Amino acid sequence: MADDDSKNPSIGAGERADGTPWLGAVVAGLGAFLLYVATLAPTTAFWDTSEYIATAHILGIPHPPGNPFFVVVAKVWSLLLAPTGLSVAVRINLFAAATSAVATGFFFLVAHRVLVGYFAQPTLARYGAGASAIIGATAFTVWNQSNVNEKVYTLSVMIIAAVSWLAVRWYDRRGEAGSERLLLTAVFLMAIGSTSHLMSVLPAPALGVLVLMAGAPRLLRADFVVRAAILVAVGISFNFVLPIRASLDPVINEGDPTCESATGAAVSVFTMGRAGCPGLSANLTREQYQTPPVTQRKATFGAQMATYLQYFEWQWARGLHPSELPQTARLPFTLLFLVLGAVGLASVWRVDRPLFAYLAVLAGTLTVGLVVYLNFRHGYSLHAGLDQSLREVRERDYFFVAGFLFWGTLAGMGVAWTWHTLASAMGGTRRNFGAASPVLVIAFIPLMLNWSWATRSADYAARDWAFDLLMSVEPYGVLFTNGDNDTFPLWYLQEVEGIRKDVTVVVGQYLYTDWYPKQLQDLTSPARQRTYDPGTFPDLHDERPVPSQSVTVLSQDVMDSVSAMRLPEDMTIPFPKLAVTYPQGMVLDRAQQLALRIINDSVGERPIFFSSSAGLMTQLGLERWGVRHGLTTKLDLRNLETDEHLGLVQGAPEYGADWYDLEQSLRLYDEVYLFRGLRDRDIWADRSTLMIPFQYYVLALQLSNVVELSGGDPEVVRALEEDALAFQIVSEGGLRGSPHRMAP
Repeated sequence: MADDDSKNPSIGAGERADGTPWLGAVVAGLGAFLLYVATLAPTTAFWDTSEYIATAHILGIPHPPGNPFFVVVAKVWSLLLAPTGLSVAVRINLFAAATSAVATGFFFLVAHRVLVGYFAQPTLARYGAGASAIIGATAFTVWNQSNVNEKVYTLSVMIIAAVSWLAVRWYDRRGEAGSERLLLTAVFLMAIGSTSHLMSVLPAPALGVLVLMAGAPRLLRADFVVRAAILVAVGISFNFVLPIRASLDPVINEGDPTCESATGAAVSVFTMGRAGCPGLSANLTREQYQTPPVTQRKATFGAQMATYLQYFEWQWARGLHPSELPQTARLPFTLLFLVLGAVGLASVWRVDRPLFAYLAVLAGTLTVGLVVYLNFRHGYSLHAGLDQSLREVRERDYFFVAGFLFWGTLAGMGVAWTWHTLASAMGGTRRNFGAASPVLVIAFIPLMLNWSWATRSADYAARDWAFDLLMSVEPYGVLFTNGDNDTFPLWYLQEVEGIRKDVTVVVGQYLYTDWYPKQLQDLTSPARQRTYDPGTFPDLHDERPVPSQSVTVLSQDVMDSVSAMRLPEDMTIPFPKLAVTYPQGMVLDRAQQLALRIINDSVGERPIFFSSSAGLMTQLGLERWGVRHGLTTKLDLRNLETDEHLGLVQGAPEYGADWYDLEQSLRLYDEVYLFRGLRDRDIWADRSTLMIPFQYYVLALQLSNVVELSGGDPEVVRALEEDALAFQIVSEGGLRGSPHRMAP
């Protein structure tokens, strides 16, 4: 049968109301879901994964803006899956997989709606839409964000895809009575989705353009506007969850968005934080991060676009070269899918101009629009030569996850158009389409070339890192951490798996806020201090009594008044058996002063540990009293240069000269620590977290040195040196993930 234009009637209002390939959409979504399950993370991961899994589990409040819609929906999802016996982490990771898979199904429907405009046979249009689903679902960032719940973005991606399908559906039925309900549903989804993340509202400009081009005067009537406004108000009212839950003092309560009155909370919610309750408004506007306006560029627009293009280059053939920088090996595939996406978008112009406008505006919003709005600093790896203060602390490709899924959908439409064009040039019969069908193999390129980098199966690194840190700390210890990756995984382990809840994790950066020190004081009060549970290692640490007071006894008024100060003269702070002198002219900021007070008030009843001897410990001048207990460093009250300290061994200067509690460190290393995904690994995909395996490398290397200096077993020294080499390989990217150590 010929496939010519005479058999393609124009597609207007209501003419394609029947024949929607729902089964095909389900198959596409299910296929994506099974792929994500096959490569699913078995536990938590680095960055925000642990924070979101933990807050979903306990209905806590993650960092501003608080994401209440995600937290509640993920909690419900987890409860529904509880009878399966799956771990909490796997359940929440499956939530990311499911939401991305549903998004794939909706974009399948959008692609099919376009493709039936020039495929006479509906079956062929479904094949083309299937190509779109495969490419979109296997784009690197989409895949990598769908097999672990690292962020809240897959929920927003699902809403973007659902709104796009509702827009197309409304456009086809706009002449029917009641069709405006489809638009109202889209408006409500964007509104309630915004209480998870503002990414959910990104289809709004495209939807507005579609409505204007479609010419629907009924939508300008007062009743429609009022209904839409009510739905928006109902949607954003989900933010009331924040002050309600915060008032119940969950263990994770970032920003503490409590309100003294319902009126103040309502003003904050409905003005999006521009007025009303101060705590809630600060959360909704993310005041804590002090983000400048978009007119104040953190980097040039050219540099920001270059970083976006770097991320785009990763999407289609990430596994061809381990470097994060653009590579000639990936360039042909980058150009191929760039052109195919453009061809797919151009093909919509032929089918339907208003639909083209919707898809073109959405593409622009998800790419250039986001680059302008997000206003990132220079790229983490692309501009590695710049000072860290001028660069992002990690790669930010996940912010463009919706755009990469959408561009994959367009590229699939481009593949379908190419298939149609080739077959038509041969004669347009079904046999000709069969002969031209090998072009559809293009859709499987990202699947084949991204797998090794996108998969997270068997990756326990973040979970084991957290376990190793927590188990290094003595009962009721205070552990000062420096950032997300030595904090959030610990929260996950404490709140989800219930391990070492007695340890007080103090995030140095959060001490700058007014709410966090007060929460620490409250959570460590005798009434709320959680007791020590040794778990499966009853003899690892000596028992000690539950502390009789909080980590600090400062009044809340005094805590509020602490601010940065320049010392007018030398200041000596005495601790038991040690004293630290800070010179005249030195600036002690709020976090440093509060940390010193926590140490001073806690040291009598709580051992003090640091996740690293660098960072806060060095800033406070306490590194001279640091003794390594495995990965952590304990503040030792003895003078290590003069006092008797049996069992402590100092390493050689060329190894850093760190002091080690050798017996405890070896026991931790040999009997307690877990190294899954840390010691032997082919690819460490996230280069911004390579300091994690590097710390294990340093630990093994230094331990080998102090064992040798103490006259220990040479076999132990050799084994530690071999482990150090294995950790070093992983810290360089892995056996196949290092530009310097690629497998043959």
